[in-house]
Amino acid sequence: MDQVQENDSYEVGNEEQEEVVISHVVLFRPRPTLTADQRLTLVTALGNAVEGIPQIKRASIGKRLLLNRPGYETQMAEHYEYSAILEFDSEADLRAYLDHPAHEELGKLLFASAESVLAYDFIEADLSTLG
Repeated sequence: MDQVQENDSYEVGNEEQEEVVISHVVLFRPRPTLTADQRLTLVTALGNAVEGIPQIKRASIGKRLLLNRPGYETQMAEHYEYSAILEFDSEADLRAYLDHPAHEELGKLLFASAESVLAYDFIEADLSTLG
């Protein structure tokens, strides 16, 4: 069974594990000065990673939807224009993805192209375990 760290994050141990879903969540805002060619290069690298890394179970790439609801979007500290949510079956699969040459290339391009990036990894949890 997974161990819980003192900060309530999950640490995936080496024991035999139940079926899990690990989500790699990336929010990013491209630099406003990116040229069309630079954007295309970034999109191509993202496509190469999603299509070429077999450990990715599911991928969802999105552009932020603004609803213009009072008190909703204005509550966010920062605006991130795009998201990438990748799902994995195990910590080993996530680590293999992070070490894959296509991800390394994507990471270099993303950080060179972005004004701001957030990247977090989450393990699916039952609501009853969050309280």
